[in-house]
Amino acid sequence: MKLLIIKLSAFGDIIHALPALDDLLARPEVREIHWLIDARYGFVAELLPPEVRPHIVRMKGRGGWRRAWGCARALRAERFDGVLELQGLIKSGLMARAVGAPAWGFDRRQSPEWPNRLLVRPVAFHPEERHVVQCYRRIAAAPFCPAPDRVPEEPLPYRPPRLHGIDALRAAGEEVVRRWRLPRHFILCHIGGSYATKRLPDGGWRRLLPLLAARAPVVVLWGGREEQLRAEAVAQGITGVRAADERLPIAQLAGLLARSRGYVGPDSGVSHLASAVGCRTVTFWGPTAPQRMGALGTADRHVVSEVPCGPCFRRRCDRFVCLPSLDVERIAAALFDVDSP
Repeated sequence: MKLLIIKLSAFGDIIHALPALDDLLARPEVREIHWLIDARYGFVAELLPPEVRPHIVRMKGRGGWRRAWGCARALRAERFDGVLELQGLIKSGLMARAVGAPAWGFDRRQSPEWPNRLLVRPVAFHPEERHVVQCYRRIAAAPFCPAPDRVPEEPLPYRPPRLHGIDALRAAGEEVVRRWRLPRHFILCHIGGSYATKRLPDGGWRRLLPLLAARAPVVVLWGGREEQLRAEAVAQGITGVRAADERLPIAQLAGLLARSRGYVGPDSGVSHLASAVGCRTVTFWGPTAPQRMGALGTADRHVVSEVPCGPCFRRRCDRFVCLPSLDVERIAAALFDVDSP
């Protein structure tokens, strides 16, 4: 069987889909797997195992639909036996339909955009399949079930996402450790977030970082291109804390996380990447919630804001009290609780 996975975005959601991919790779009847990814997250394709053939499509911006149609025609020529539509949007559903193979996806209850269910064969979920990892695994099982539209008798369990080729990633991380002259047991923190309400304010970071630095030789504050100046400003004057020296390719960042003593950051793709390489993680949550999309491995901890208005899942907020009110001592304590034997 030749299958196409459609999981366009975002960074963390692609990581969440890895257990579904592992399920497919373990099936002897599956001979070939392709994966369609949005160009904005094409870098994640570097982390896919060599058995998977990625296809990158740039759907945003001028000419996006023309490029999408060209990509759909190329995918149609591949003559897939089935499509697993894990995105749940109208645009991803249209891509799945254009491929010309049977496509399975979310039902009305789970679909992020309800018209998507008119474009795919809706898969029914067990009431206990609440986490997105479980949902993706259920859709991946649909081509092999006699009646995937019926509510299953037993739930598929949550399975922590794990990256393939961890030894090569750790070697890439060791190269960064040497280049940056990092001591053992350093901690890595991510200062960013995909939108403003996921970002811990600078004052919160400046209260948190000394607590971490008191129990680690170095705390590295990492961020993307736009976050670099902010990281440098936040780290200034705090003993044992430094901003990352450079932006890293995804494989080196994954390896650096694997080499670290632990990770602290917001609900972001970097947090899910850290968990997927087996790093000890503490993720803090404001407008979003870990029950649906958090990393639930044995070394993962979550600190959730306790405000009456949350979780609201808003990208903008005129009040924004959740993360500013978070007790940073809870974050530090959570990391060192994970760290204890």
